[in-house]
Amino acid sequence: MVLTPYRDSWSPDDPHGNFKAEVANYTVTDPLPTMQHLSEMTGIPTGSLIRYVLVKWAASRAEAMLEMEPVVVLQMAEHVRKAEETGTDSARLEAYEALKQMIAWLGMDSKETE
Repeated sequence: MVLTPYRDSWSPDDPHGNFKAEVANYTVTDPLPTMQHLSEMTGIPTGSLIRYVLVKWAASRAEAMLEMEPVVVLQMAEHVRKAEETGTDSARLEAYEALKQMIAWLGMDSKETE
């Protein structure tokens, strides 16, 4: 498997635009040196550490639903704060869309709970 940075463009109304932007930001840095160093320090194979990180991230949805870790709440509040600070309908709609995507990611959207 090759770990490549994500470089792409998307339309402003892309329903996955926030996620794509985050992937683009986080894939700028090569994670392998960190994983290799952690492997050397712990004696855990690099591949096992990468698998752990991926599984932990995938499971974080369930953990976030149970715990609503402050980072999730803070991110949601920041969308609302920025929209209210701007004070425009378009800013509020943008915040609504961001919150809608976050709630969907958490698996709490109305389509899944009905």
